[in-house]
Amino acid sequence: MPDLLIATTNPGKIREIIPILAGTAYRLLTLADLGRPILEPDETGRTFRDNAALKATYYALASGMLTVAEDSGLAIDALDGRPGIYSARYPGETYPDKFANLYRELSAYPRPWAARYVCALVVQSPGAQPPVFECEGIVEGEIWPEPRGTHGFGYDPIFYFPEYGATFGEVDDERKSVVAHRGRAFRQLKDFLQVN
Repeated sequence: MPDLLIATTNPGKIREIIPILAGTAYRLLTLADLGRPILEPDETGRTFRDNAALKATYYALASGMLTVAEDSGLAIDALDGRPGIYSARYPGETYPDKFANLYRELSAYPRPWAARYVCALVVQSPGAQPPVFECEGIVEGEIWPEPRGTHGFGYDPIFYFPEYGATFGEVDDERKSVVAHRGRAFRQLKDFLQVN
C-alpha cells in the first residue's frame, strides 16, 4: 500500500481530512506520524494555490513521500477578500480576538457580509514537476454578526451557511464536511486517488 503524507499539524483539519480519504488504496500519514520534526516552510505565496504548492513540494522533498498539502482561509467581499491567505495570521491571539477585529472592520459596511471559505489542494511527489494533482473547493456564505456554536474550528462560529440556516460552528463535522470547502477539495482528491 503506497503512503500519502497529509502535510498539516492542525488537528481540526486532520479530523476532517482522514475520514474523507479513508477507503483509498493509500496509507494515510500525518506529519506527526513521521517520528521526526520537519520545520514548517515560510508561506510566501500570493494565493491559496501558491501556498498549497509551496507546502506540497517542500514536504514531499523533506519526507521523500507523495504529499498532499492545502491552504485555506476566509475571504470577505467587503474587505476585498481579506483575511484571505492571512486568515490564520489575522490580528488576534485567539479566534475570539480575531472575530472582534473582523467585526470592527466590518462595522463600516452594511450586512449581509458575503464571504466564502476557499481550500486549494496540491499533491506532489518528491522532485516531480508539475504537481501530480491540484484542485480547489469553495463554499459561499456570510459572516454572522456574532459567533454561534462550539463545533468546528477557526472561523466556523462566524461563518453562516444559508442552506443550513446555521454557522459551521453549529453543525457537526460530518454535516459540515458535506458542503465545506475542505470537504469539496478532498473529495475531488479521493476520486483522483481511486483511479490512479
